[in-house]
Amino acid sequence: MNGGELMAWYVYVASLFAGMFLANAVPHFVKGICGDAFPTPFAKPPGKGLSSPLVNVVWAIFNGCVGAELFRVGRVSSGSAAVVVVFVAGITAISVMLSVHFVAKDAA
Repeated sequence: MNGGELMAWYVYVASLFAGMFLANAVPHFVKGICGDAFPTPFAKPPGKGLSSPLVNVVWAIFNGCVGAELFRVGRVSSGSAAVVVVFVAGITAISVMLSVHFVAKDAA
């Protein structure tokens, strides 16, 4: 498939979420293997409290596995420029959103 062909709508949705899940895996994995607590959806309160390093590593691996499957379904490596742009948009969206959300995590 060349870079100019349109793909099914779900390919773009999968590409967007692949970028989001894969980008989200990075901070959880890094914090977890460094032995640092970091917020996860399992903390109290969710997304604000701190989870253990082990929970962060497991959450990172889950995000990585989901992201990898979505990367495959989204055909990100197909050579389609549009799919790659949507993938990068997913990375950008979650990165900006989480940077704003977590800016105050150490202020408490």
